[in-house]
Amino acid sequence: MKLLLLASLLASVASFQVAPVAQPTSSTSLSVSSLDPDIGVTAPLGLFDPLGWLDESKDPASKVATFHANFERRRAVERKHGRVAMAAVVGMLFHNAGIEFPGYLSKSENMRFSDVPDGFTGLFSIPTAGLAQIFFFCGVCELAIWPASNYSGDYGCGYGRPFVPNVLEGEELKYKLDMEINQGRAAMLGIFGAMVGEGVTGQTLAEQYASGNIIGYGPP
Repeated sequence: MKLLLLASLLASVASFQVAPVAQPTSSTSLSVSSLDPDIGVTAPLGLFDPLGWLDESKDPASKVATFHANFERRRAVERKHGRVAMAAVVGMLFHNAGIEFPGYLSKSENMRFSDVPDGFTGLFSIPTAGLAQIFFFCGVCELAIWPASNYSGDYGCGYGRPFVPNVLEGEELKYKLDMEINQGRAAMLGIFGAMVGEGVTGQTLAEQYASGNIIGYGPP
């Protein structure tokens, strides 16, 4: 979980991408998928394009070429980083609540999971061999189990599968896909805010809350 917290910082900075949409499409279409450009474009913000990438005054041919070349990868990066950030937020809340794995993180160093400090600095207390194992596992996931080249975001483990078939379609499917994208965006901003808050105050989220230091400038 500590590694997920660190990874989500990069996610927050590098992958808050917006689906390029020229015109909204009907969300009742049975062909709606996680790669549809209108996924994540919801009220009240709607289409968020502060850099003007979708400016209609630009060359339409260039826009189409850019869309086909980059949109699928950017959407896949945004979705995956959003999922990492959501897991990081859950991990942060668990750690802040004092919920830890039982047993030893490293028997040779007599280190239990509960010995790892809460917050982002806990990452640096993990033995080097443990960090290597985490990076190796993440690499296997990225290359083989849930490959980064799979831009669909469907790794065969969503919505209760393999035990419950995924029968979502039309409006319901679009609603779920919108919710995943937007909650992932919120999680990226949330975990980044928690990291900045801890860096400024030296307190974890739970410690800030307990001391009344919610906004990071000391108790009222």
